[in-house]
Amino acid sequence: MSDFFEIDFLDVESKKSGDAIPLRYSINGDTRIHVTDGGFQDTGDLVVKHINRHYDSPKYIDAVIVTHPDGDHAGGLRKLFGEYRIGELWMLRPWLYAGELIHRFGRFTSVENLARRLKQLYPNLVALEELAIEHNVTIMEPFQGSLIGDFHVLAPSKNRYLDLIVESDRTPEASMEAEQSFAEAAGQLFKKAVNFIKSSWGEEYFPEDDTSPENNMSVIQYACLCDKKILLTGDAGRAALHEAADFAPNVGLLLPGIDRMQVPHHGSRHNVSTEVLDRWLGTRLDQNQASGSFTAVVSAAKEDKDHPRKSVVRAFIHRGAKVISTEGSNKRIGHNAPDREGWVAVEPIPYPEDQED
Repeated sequence: MSDFFEIDFLDVESKKSGDAIPLRYSINGDTRIHVTDGGFQDTGDLVVKHINRHYDSPKYIDAVIVTHPDGDHAGGLRKLFGEYRIGELWMLRPWLYAGELIHRFGRFTSVENLARRLKQLYPNLVALEELAIEHNVTIMEPFQGSLIGDFHVLAPSKNRYLDLIVESDRTPEASMEAEQSFAEAAGQLFKKAVNFIKSSWGEEYFPEDDTSPENNMSVIQYACLCDKKILLTGDAGRAALHEAADFAPNVGLLLPGIDRMQVPHHGSRHNVSTEVLDRWLGTRLDQNQASGSFTAVVSAAKEDKDHPRKSVVRAFIHRGAKVISTEGSNKRIGHNAPDREGWVAVEPIPYPEDQED
């Protein structure tokens, strides 16, 4: 069979969106299966069912990748350990770096105590670590420069990851203040009304602030398969995407220009900006030039009224994207991929005439 790839974005239906991305590719007769994120814990059965049905009921998965510790990404991966032999689990565990971080946490003098506290704050990662040890699965660190099959890790670098651990609201210095003010902050958040404004072609409005440190921990992966440039972003924010773009030439990726791209963080406005998208995809096109020259996929649930944001959809379309969403059904992107009975081409999201102010 000719070289091919197929990347599936599963419809993780919940009140919040989630990411579950199994993929299979074959290059020069070597076929690999990866799973990047697994949605919520209840999503695990969906991931297994999809892999068995569409990837010929494999016994072995080459690589499982946890982009970052949020439950809508890491939770569903637990199910895989009881169903398949797994070659490698790629994830970052904050407690491993307690010795390098201890001097940055004023109220900790013991590396062991700091490591213990970090484990308490990242239970999804602890659960996966325990399963990997139980099933004798090798755990690898997906830092910038790592190679997962044919996928290059563009971000995070180790230094930036350590900074993000310190900056995170989850980690010890910040967690005490965060716990005390959570209810008040959450109340203020939910009171905010979203205003929409009619906008002409090419107008883009994004908030000034980047996404959270946890999201910026996301592992960003790039591969060129069948001459198609593929970018998987997790929940990466602007800082992560800039770091990845800086590193891209080291793996032969010359920007701008991507053929298949995951829209970060379910289409949140805080993860991209005009500057970031210009670096990755090129500057805005005239309306008659935007013809769907590449595909951008957003993992968004029907019940999640906040994603994807119209401003994000517009910005991708400004640069020639055909934007598709998982709302209501699983979506597949690929090249020379095996036929699937009942699967048909989908209509992209239409261009929004208004956007969030």
